[in-house]
Amino acid sequence: MYVIAGATGRVGSAAITHLLDRGAPVRALTRSEESAARLRSHGAEARIAALEDRESLTAALHGAAGLFVLLPFDLTVDDLDAHANRLISAISAAVTEAAVPHVVMLSSGGADRATGTGPITGLHRLEQALSATGTLLTALRPGHFQEKVAEVVDIAAETGTFPVFASSADRPMPLVATADIGQIVAETLLRPPQRSEAVDVLGPEYSEREIASVLAAELGRTLEVVTIPEEAWVPTLVETGLRPHIAAALAELNAADEHGRLAPRGDRVLRTSTELVTTIRRLLTPAQAAPDATAD
Repeated sequence: MYVIAGATGRVGSAAITHLLDRGAPVRALTRSEESAARLRSHGAEARIAALEDRESLTAALHGAAGLFVLLPFDLTVDDLDAHANRLISAISAAVTEAAVPHVVMLSSGGADRATGTGPITGLHRLEQALSATGTLLTALRPGHFQEKVAEVVDIAAETGTFPVFASSADRPMPLVATADIGQIVAETLLRPPQRSEAVDVLGPEYSEREIASVLAAELGRTLEVVTIPEEAWVPTLVETGLRPHIAAALAELNAADEHGRLAPRGDRVLRTSTELVTTIRRLLTPAQAAPDATAD
């Protein structure tokens, strides 16, 4: 039995689809009975369990051959570190108590660093905590998600501008589609490695200007690329409605990326091939845009 957290999110739902297509038994974790019913209709077992609830999570993990887990980024919490630490404590305790033999974790580039990477520091602590349980740990460390384009689709469509939180819009960076990560999750659960490892997951490279060009073509309008200087990151993010401490954490993440602190430094690299235009077309199709990367 393979247990999938974040079952209604982009990565989790893709992993479930691949596992079920291969005839593997899946236990999907979700917070709502409505989501559970939908997952059951697609052939998965579903359990109501929250990642911060050690008791329900431990019960859901009993008998698992492998677990996929992630650390949701919650924009509503008062203290990002405290929230992450509560999740990390519950997840690692449940993995220990249920004796889960293999965990595939959605981590991130930069998770090898303990400080200076904004919300990614929580992923560093989760990697450390899971390693300490004695489970076989596969930490998948993607760079940027192609789906990050969803954050600017509305403003691009409405105003014709494409905001870039960086000093240059011309620096190439690898972008990976979450659908590809979900496939890697499924394949890794089905064929565990011999030892724990951190795996950098890298997609095709695009600059922000190239991303804007692909999006403009799909929207059918011209987009002006606007670079936002570092000193304006926090106030600009606050203007979008984010709370100041969330904006500060995201600004620190942007700065970490700007200064190379999120560069691949894992044990090996996996490369994916989905092109950005495929993901953008999926995002612009309402029926395909529903999954939330941090859902349930």
